[in-house]
This record gives sequence, structure tokens and C-alpha cells, in this order.
Amino acid sequence: QVQLEESGGGLVQPGGSLRLSCVASGDIFRINTMAWFRQAPGQKREMVAHISGGGVTNYADSVKDRFVISRDDTIDTAYLDMNNLKPDDTAIYICRFTLDPNEAHEVWGRGTQVSVSS
Repeated sequence: QVQLEESGGGLVQPGGSLRLSCVASGDIFRINTMAWFRQAPGQKREMVAHISGGGVTNYADSVKDRFVISRDDTIDTAYLDMNNLKPDDTAIYICRFTLDPNEAHEVWGRGTQVSVSS
């Protein structure tokens, strides 16, 4: 069984930066895609950033040019570097990994809170 654990959330002022990490543990054979989602109170969960097994990245329009997703497969970790944070970025950030080529087997973390406020 594979588990994900996020870290790096916190309270930051508008314009500030944070780096989130998501580490996988357990019976890992191979990780395919990695992604970050977020969910604000009363809002639907939305995908923020996605990185394929080959390193191709995609971003939500709302975070393009501000957020960067990356991965380190040697330590089964995904990162989300968030810059120029805005109050609208306040949410619980949750990582998701897929463990098979068809992306049918997915694992979710529990999330880390990011709050942007002055």
C-alpha cells in the first residue's frame, strides 16, 4: 500500500512564496504522474499542476507563470513552488500520484493548508 504525505503549507502574505512537498512511502514499484489539486471552502476540488512520468507539465490558467511543479523520482517526491501568492490561492493543497501507465490506480494525500493573507 502506498501513502502520500504533504508538507510545506502555512500562512503567507500576498506576494510571498511557499514550497510544498509530497512524499510517497510504502510498496512503491513505479510512479507515473504526479499532480497537485486544491480545494477552497465551499469550492470544488481543482487541479493546479500536473507532471507526467516524462516530465511534461500542465498548469491551471490561474497559476500559470506563478507556480512550478517538479519531481524527484530518486526520493518519490513531488514539489510545488508557489510564487506571488494571492488571497485566492488560499486552500487545502492535496497531491495525487498515479501508479500505473493507464492512470487507473491513484493515491491521494490528506492535504496541507495554504493561507494567503495580510
